Amino acid sequence: MRRRTFLRTAGASGTAALVAGCLGGGTDQSGGSTDASTDTPTAANGTTVGSSAPAELVVATYSSFVDAPSSSPGPWLKEQYESEFDATLTWETPENGLNYFIERQLGGAVIDADAYVGLDTNMLIRIDEKLSEPLFAPVEEGALSRREEVKSSLEFDPKGRAVPYDTGYICLVWNEEETTAPETFDGLLESEHAGELIVQNPTSSATGQAFLLHTVAAKGEEGYLDYWEGLKENDVRVLGNWEDAYNAYSNGEAPMVVSYSTDQVYANRYDEPMAEHQIRFLNDQGYANPEGMARFAGSDRTERVNEFMDFVLTPEVQAEIAVRNVQFPATTTAELPAEFAEYAHEPPEAVTFTYDELKGSLGEWTDAWARAFASK
Repeated sequence: MRRRTFLRTAGASGTAALVAGCLGGGTDQSGGSTDASTDTPTAANGTTVGSSAPAELVVATYSSFVDAPSSSPGPWLKEQYESEFDATLTWETPENGLNYFIERQLGGAVIDADAYVGLDTNMLIRIDEKLSEPLFAPVEEGALSRREEVKSSLEFDPKGRAVPYDTGYICLVWNEEETTAPETFDGLLESEHAGELIVQNPTSSATGQAFLLHTVAAKGEEGYLDYWEGLKENDVRVLGNWEDAYNAYSNGEAPMVVSYSTDQVYANRYDEPMAEHQIRFLNDQGYANPEGMARFAGSDRTERVNEFMDFVLTPEVQAEIAVRNVQFPATTTAELPAEFAEYAHEPPEAVTFTYDELKGSLGEWTDAWARAFASK
């Protein structure tokens, strides 16, 4: 779930993850095409159309990255990029998210986007399991002048395709007027917390999947299902996605919910009672979910995409994306405003599984959870 839809809509039902948005730019409605070697639009007959016009860069992403002009990073990023470079940035937000591009490649269809913003480890695994030909191209060594500024702990693609640009940490958000969140995973099994926790379904929610993976890290591959059996016996509620779970929490249906450690940024921004937005890192850990950007392998605009990715990694852009996306920057050079630094919490220890650890295991873990949980 991309979180911004919650407090921006004052708790109302917002846009569900990976389903909102319409197919955006990247198509010449006049029937023309683009000369890939020059990035100059051409008409259907191959003649140049307005050779002095700015080149176009088509970037695909998830809908909430662009759907709120006042708070989403996308509109601001487009304006800033176009003010600095002689190019037009067009966002593309297909309804099925990354699956749209996987399906097009499987069907042999042309992909007209140049880059994708919003990749994570699980997406890369899905791509590599479904496609025999690469969907994204590796970034050549030395192609990005700011690549070394990215925190090494956030690197998640061993094939060098995805460049991290932000990250979030999964934790508990709790209402201190109704309970005191436990400090450990085992504490959630205590009878005093019966019925107090809402989590997301790990088979349909990125947030729920991250919490499931954190339980695997905490309890081991042999013990995480037993731990979930204990949660079920303690009346944990499993809802579909982040929005479902957070709305139920906001409506007072339970005093704890799995969410993000930047929750207090929203609370402060929208004058929500801070008592209802306390943060707990179980076992002093938060599960890290870095996001990355990559160039589509079929795009010939390599230099322009590299230019765009370097732009995203500049300190000013990193700070603005972090504030607007309410995530943490991926680089060591971003300077965050005081408000964000005060209310965005980083865990004492970040936990995550690598690509190699998840490949071949993620599906088994989630399927085993689904079978065990559905059978009870």
